[in-house]
Amino acid sequence: MSKTKIEPAVLPPRDPEVDAKPTRRRFTAAYKLRILEEADRCNEGDLGAMLRREGLYSSHLSTWRRQRAEGALQALGQKRGRKAKPRDKEKEQLVKENAKLRRKLEQAEQIIEIQKKLSALMEAAERREENGESA
Repeated sequence: MSKTKIEPAVLPPRDPEVDAKPTRRRFTAAYKLRILEEADRCNEGDLGAMLRREGLYSSHLSTWRRQRAEGALQALGQKRGRKAKPRDKEKEQLVKENAKLRRKLEQAEQIIEIQKKLSALMEAAERREENGESA
């Protein structure tokens, strides 16, 4: 009897490149509610399979359940990060006001230019009238 050697299947290597800075996953409120509803319908064994399939942790579920109890979609869709400082709000308001004033200044300058041209045309018309010229 001859022995045949069975070679193990060779899988291609995973891409070793890793992002320099990982990005935070963001979940929509609708997705969170759908997962919570699905988790509520699952048995214990099914719950683990569902979490693995979705790439979630049980802590996600507990946090989302707490948020759902506090205020459903409103709490589930909260923005993360620092709140704007009052100084930042004031700066933003001043930038808007500055842009508005610049637009008004440009408009006023255009009006003044038109008035100058109109004045020059009227003076020229008066001179022609005085000299007896007709238009």
